[in-house]
Amino acid sequence: MNQALTRTDFQFPGQKSVYHGKVRDVYNINDDLLVMVVSDRISAFDVILPEGIPYKGQVLNQIAAKFLDATNDIVKNWKLATPDPMVTVGLRCEPFEVEMVIRGYLTGHAWREYKAGKRTLCGVTLPEGMKENQKFDTPIITPTTKAKEGHDEDISKEEIIAQGIVSKEDYEKLEAYTRAIFQRGTEIAASMGLILVDTKYEFGKKDGEIILMDEIHTPDSSRYFYLEGYETLFAKGEAPKQLSKEFVRQWLIENGFQGKDGQQVPFMSPEYCLSVSERYIELYEKIAGEPFVKADLSNLAKRIETNVTNYLNSL
Repeated sequence: MNQALTRTDFQFPGQKSVYHGKVRDVYNINDDLLVMVVSDRISAFDVILPEGIPYKGQVLNQIAAKFLDATNDIVKNWKLATPDPMVTVGLRCEPFEVEMVIRGYLTGHAWREYKAGKRTLCGVTLPEGMKENQKFDTPIITPTTKAKEGHDEDISKEEIIAQGIVSKEDYEKLEAYTRAIFQRGTEIAASMGLILVDTKYEFGKKDGEIILMDEIHTPDSSRYFYLEGYETLFAKGEAPKQLSKEFVRQWLIENGFQGKDGQQVPFMSPEYCLSVSERYIELYEKIAGEPFVKADLSNLAKRIETNVTNYLNSL
């Protein structure tokens, strides 16, 4: 029996609407608060996979809560409470229509563009002669638009300001916050024997104040390398050991699935789902630097509904 939360249909006090994302379901409470339920759904190649992963939601929610708390001296964030291991309740903000992507290393999408011959990414000029997984002298910010559907698109600072997506004054603040949060995340990761390679942040405004939103520094939004062995592997031109959900993508590729038309998601056996769950717990313990305490899964939906309702009624 796969005890995973893959769909939610809650009715919380003051609820006005709900948004079902790939992984997170966000409930609007009186246009003032958001209840973010981090489900156990897992997505890859922009496809939600058919089986849930037990404890994945708890892992992601608790990592995000930890890092939001560890950076709230840099910029105020939306989090008010975590009334359940899979839930964060926070302020409802007006989001900026860009995602702030910051990269410390030339890997992933940035490397694919570089390898194809591009030397400008989101208005940032990249030096000649770089190799895959090489560290940038200074982290680069490569923002994307927030697509309602399909893929986010690369965009430059100049285009964001010229198109009026974000004002110049606000954008410069977003860049400064992005660099400061990334620096803090880099320092925390190093203390855990990890490298924070790249990540993305989302910001919004509440009563004229810039607020950090959503989740940060989880393996869904961030890439980590293991610090030990990175230099040796890089020198040999080999891929560093990663701490991310890349292992799920690799399994799908090996089983003939990359999200393309006509491709079938391979069968996810209960044993396979459990093995992914164990990897996520391992991720938690490595990133958070503490043992993972498994919450009771016997009646997940009821537990969440009770915990959130009690919290909202106490306000």
